[in-house]
Amino acid sequence: MSTGATKSRGIVSWPEEERPRERLLSHGPQALTDAELVAILIRVGFQGTSAVELGRQILKRFGSLRAMVEAPVLALLEIKGLKGAKAAQLVAAMEIARRVAVPRDRKQLQIKSTSAAAAYLRERLRGLPGEQFRVLYLNRRGALLDDALIAEGVVDAVRPPLRTIIARALQTNASALIAAHNHPSGAAEPSEADRLLTQDLIAAARPVGLKVLDHVIVAEDTVFSFADSGLLDELELICLAPGDAPRAGKFAKRND
Repeated sequence: MSTGATKSRGIVSWPEEERPRERLLSHGPQALTDAELVAILIRVGFQGTSAVELGRQILKRFGSLRAMVEAPVLALLEIKGLKGAKAAQLVAAMEIARRVAVPRDRKQLQIKSTSAAAAYLRERLRGLPGEQFRVLYLNRRGALLDDALIAEGVVDAVRPPLRTIIARALQTNASALIAAHNHPSGAAEPSEADRLLTQDLIAAARPVGLKVLDHVIVAEDTVFSFADSGLLDELELICLAPGDAPRAGKFAKRND
């Protein structure tokens, strides 16, 4: 007889009432531990390790369920036993969670302060494996008209086209915008390229009556706001034509 016949067959060898999938169906998802929920997503473990044990190892690696959801794809692929289809299923589930977090009716979401912008963009951009440049388009009341992915790519290689940003603002009839991008690795402090891009965006938006309210940079643990730091005011002054006055109606600064 093969020695493999005596080895455990994993979760399928458990009593039916103890299997995560059966317990979820009979008692509801709230009855399961975080590791058991992860186990259902990845379905199987690997030799000598059940899906539940692999789920525990994944959570131990990141420290919490939230940290796992925010982890880069490459960090997940480093875990033994989490490859191919299992990794794809887990990443897909985490992306669904991200998208569900976005309000169904964006016009119901109002962004009237740097704190509100930072909170929203942190959920959209933190933990992504590559760099994304997004623009939030707002009306005069601060309602979110559009959340547009303008460019994406490897770190420090994303240069969003200004023409596309302005054209989309005109299409959505926006009166203001908030630029944002993430630093997948490293600090949220802006680079010289980030400063120049913000300055160019302000200069491009001004002739069409569009206000740049902020440029937010999201890193793993911190968020940087051009508006909160005073950099946005400095760049606006640089962009002023002779005789122009600074634009009224500033964004409400963080008060926490």
